[in-house]
Amino acid sequence: MADDLSQVAHFLFEAGTLKNARRTGWWMAGVRDPESVAEHSWRTALIASVIAKLEGADPARAALLAVWHDTQETRTGDVNHLGKRYAAPGDPEAVTADQTRGMPEPLATAVRELVTEYEGKETPEAVCARDADKLECMLQGIEYRAQGHEHAQRWIDNSRTRLVTESGTRLADELLSQGPLDWLHAAMGEKG
Repeated sequence: MADDLSQVAHFLFEAGTLKNARRTGWWMAGVRDPESVAEHSWRTALIASVIAKLEGADPARAALLAVWHDTQETRTGDVNHLGKRYAAPGDPEAVTADQTRGMPEPLATAVRELVTEYEGKETPEAVCARDADKLECMLQGIEYRAQGHEHAQRWIDNSRTRLVTESGTRLADELLSQGPLDWLHAAMGEKG
């Protein structure tokens, strides 16, 4: 008999709530309708694959770690850094254990191992995925700053100083030297 997939189905619906969960720290920068956790996670996964490839790590593994890095926020919400001073967010590994309870064991084990690896910060792929998380925040801050949210500079600066990989640092410097629409001008053949 096939494994019962009812808990997997529950989790897939649960994961969909991240499309509506806002990254709350941006409210302090004056952003009224900030990106969702799902939007952040998508670009983080993309960036993780780029950093990992440049660092000689496994890009697919780094991207997979990044995909799962904020899935616990379906249950804890996105607690910003100020909020963490008063109410610590749930332990990601404990939340993941609850989220995966009742799933077919090979799947539950694989998901738990991904979250443990990301939180452990020891494998090259975890380091790249964590740098991608910081770099995505910096990149989003640059975009919000260009939209007139001058207070986003704090997130840009803090994210930049927390990068640890050479590739993440170099990429951050390149991003800081460009504007959010420079890619469009280049694609259209326009001179800057």
